[in-house]
Amino acid sequence: MRPEFTLVQLRYFAAVARREHMTAAAAELNVTQSTLSSAIAQLEREFGVPLFERLPRRGLRLTPAGHTLLARSAAFLEEAELISRSVREETEQLTGELVVGMYSPLAPFRAPVLLQHFERLHPHVNLVFLEGDQGSLQQALLDGHCELALMYDLGVGERFSRRLIEQIPPHAIVPADHPIARSRRREISLLELAEEPLILLNLPHTREYYLGLFKQLGVTPRVRHVSLGYETVRSFVALGHGYSLLNHWVGHGMTYAGDHVVPIRLTDPLPPTEASLVRLRGARPTRRSLAFEEVCLALAGRGEASEASPDATRTGA
Repeated sequence: MRPEFTLVQLRYFAAVARREHMTAAAAELNVTQSTLSSAIAQLEREFGVPLFERLPRRGLRLTPAGHTLLARSAAFLEEAELISRSVREETEQLTGELVVGMYSPLAPFRAPVLLQHFERLHPHVNLVFLEGDQGSLQQALLDGHCELALMYDLGVGERFSRRLIEQIPPHAIVPADHPIARSRRREISLLELAEEPLILLNLPHTREYYLGLFKQLGVTPRVRHVSLGYETVRSFVALGHGYSLLNHWVGHGMTYAGDHVVPIRLTDPLPPTEASLVRLRGARPTRRSLAFEEVCLALAGRGEASEASPDATRTGA
């Protein structure tokens, strides 16, 4: 059966899905609310399923079918824009907005550099980062709030595809006055710290990864404090409350508290984390998102994407 929906209806649907409110979307598109309601109703008749749940006094919420349509329509709408430009013999420059999810601990290392390079190549695209933990970013991809996400390969479900950007080994950080730091040793076994208090980065999936490193070595860590903040963990360590395990290597050692930590490489054969670009499996990527992927791979290949440990392995595979 040949589909009968129109591009205009898809554009209206996408605006309502972003706003989750008919009145707000109507104002954004400069059309009447009844025009939007009619377009959505026609789409629902065409597909034979509801696309939104109507929530009294709260607006709208996408149904599972609505999530699928939103994820798959982005590339379709972009292609329609490109066809229109080609017919009018306009420039092929990328335009519009691209929302990229970003795992919060990665953001200070990745987002500013990626933004700088992406804007230089594609100045007419509005690049927006949506920060979150592993779980919230996967939900944002499912909800259509972002098209792709740069995140760790921890707890990523089968509904997503991923492109490996970089492998990052774990390392320890200790206070500047720690005996290991004072000895100027550059690498140790994690077993040498196992009896000391641990400051644990307590984000979902990340927590399990770090605790799994100890389990692999057959030891149980003495967790003294937990924190959701990457820099909070570093500040706890700097003031002598314990040591910690992290992945991103910050060579200068300065913390928000004004004190210093010392990063130490680990000699144990421990698995690295993998920074990957994650997408909803089966969704057609837009040219904007593919351009962002190219920038990520280029920076990782040149070693400019982060202050990772000198032992980090970068790959474009």
